Amino acid sequence: MHQQAIIEKVTGILAETDDTYDAKLIALVEGAKRIFIAGAGRSGLIARFFAMRLMHAGYEVFVVGEIVTPSIREGDLFLVISGSGETKTMLAFTESAKKQGAKIALISLKASSTIGDLADATFQIGKPELFGKVGKVQVMPMGTMFELSTLIFLEATISHVIHEKGIEEEVMQTRHANLE
Repeated sequence: MHQQAIIEKVTGILAETDDTYDAKLIALVEGAKRIFIAGAGRSGLIARFFAMRLMHAGYEVFVVGEIVTPSIREGDLFLVISGSGETKTMLAFTESAKKQGAKIALISLKASSTIGDLADATFQIGKPELFGKVGKVQVMPMGTMFELSTLIFLEATISHVIHEKGIEEEVMQTRHANLE
């Protein structure tokens, strides 16, 4: 019962997400020298997931906050995932990246936000009213529907890249972690 409800909810959210976003996000990724990705909490987990997939596809990508992440520069892309677009740490990172001349992209459930105002592109996942009111659990608690919908949106985007570029599974396997 709950599994079907989650699938239906995510399907509805993605149906209300602009279907040109994947091409726009791919264009930003393709135009970047390097890609830096950040998110806090569960959004941070989705950010790491997407960073891994981009690395498998052959992009130079870094997760913000890791000790080996280099400095961001002009020509780089800073992609932040924040449901609210107001997360204080993500706002500070965004301001720093903007100051260095990086392009900024935000994935959020809000079309307008403080981080969105700094961004070159904002990708609104669904519409805010689809996520319910704070305090009332609808299908999944505490923003999980945003993260799940974002995960599927980003996985579909990377799948598009892999197929368009003709990246073979064997090539991606050579990039997969082998110190496990």
